[in-house]
Amino acid sequence: MSLSYIAKWVQETDTRWHRRISSARRVLINARTAMNYSIVAPIHRAMRGDPRVEFYFTASEQPGAAREIYREAGDVRIISPSRAALMKFDAYLVADMLWVKLPRGAQRILMFHGVAGKYSHIYDRPDRSMRDWDRLFFINRRRLENFIRAGAIDADSRAARLVGYPKLDCLVDGSLNRDDVVAKLGIDPSRQTVLYAPTWSPYSSLNAMGEDLVRKLIAAGFALIVKLHDRSRDPRFIHSGGIDWAARLEPLLCEGGGVLASGGDACPYLAAADAMITDHSSVGFEYLLLDRPLIRIEMPELIEKTDVNREYVALMAEAATTVRDADEAVEAVGRALADRSHLSQSRRAVARELFYEPGTATARAVSEMYEVIELDTAVAVANACG
Repeated sequence: MSLSYIAKWVQETDTRWHRRISSARRVLINARTAMNYSIVAPIHRAMRGDPRVEFYFTASEQPGAAREIYREAGDVRIISPSRAALMKFDAYLVADMLWVKLPRGAQRILMFHGVAGKYSHIYDRPDRSMRDWDRLFFINRRRLENFIRAGAIDADSRAARLVGYPKLDCLVDGSLNRDDVVAKLGIDPSRQTVLYAPTWSPYSSLNAMGEDLVRKLIAAGFALIVKLHDRSRDPRFIHSGGIDWAARLEPLLCEGGGVLASGGDACPYLAAADAMITDHSSVGFEYLLLDRPLIRIEMPELIEKTDVNREYVALMAEAATTVRDADEAVEAVGRALADRSHLSQSRRAVARELFYEPGTATARAVSEMYEVIELDTAVAVANACG
């Protein structure tokens, strides 16, 4: 009898025993950043009212930052990784390649936190097996097929589920109103509002021209929102170039009537923007769901250093106006807002390619979760309605 068989038998016995003493199913969420939590948040919100489900939260890489990471989750149970290792969980839910030791076993579920194709050898065409995961919630068919072609999963994998991107349902279901979001940010809704959302990397447009771009957009009269990637707030060189970008940009934005976005979820800021500027960030692709002008700053070194799949570079170039410096970016915003229909057909086509049935992804993800933890979804719906 193999050790793996014995371990599986012990875990299954433990599961049966635990369910005899408690009818509640336990779900452990792990996250690196507040952005990671925003990916799983729609599932958490949809299920947290079900008395049969208990959510726990940990931050295995930054235990001391857990409260900050889950600041938008409300009053939740935060536990240390060491305590999590002693507990029995029915499911382990993450939005990044975060693996913690759970000796008592759990169904491991991986969601994806972007579609930009960065670090392709990890997230798009993995150079390793992904068969240890019990569920993979794919955002689109392209990535699912890329995983199969790379040999990371089998073509008939039971783990692979085409779910879509729950985080973005709010962009297409009417949940977010542009004028309401802008007003809450303290911006006059009548002003043309621009979002600048660069990716994280010392090779990003933020490091190359960020301050200059912010100054010129403000001088041009736009109401500017800057959404820094969580990693761009990390002082380590590999993430931010070693620069405190919040401290550097916030005075400029305050003086010019702009806003430094503080939320982990980018969706409200996407909804607020009449046009968006990025280099190669997933939120640039996400913005396409709104069919509004997108400006792409071409950064060849960024593409090379972050191992971006060239297919995604081509997709963004197809749907956006490409510029190479701050002056070109400001001019492009003005032209795009004067003719908002330009590239609309391309934007819609790329959005259809990258986001599977937006607006209904949360329902599919929640249904999958209930299947994983072996609970009746119908009962959950009845509880929610009652």
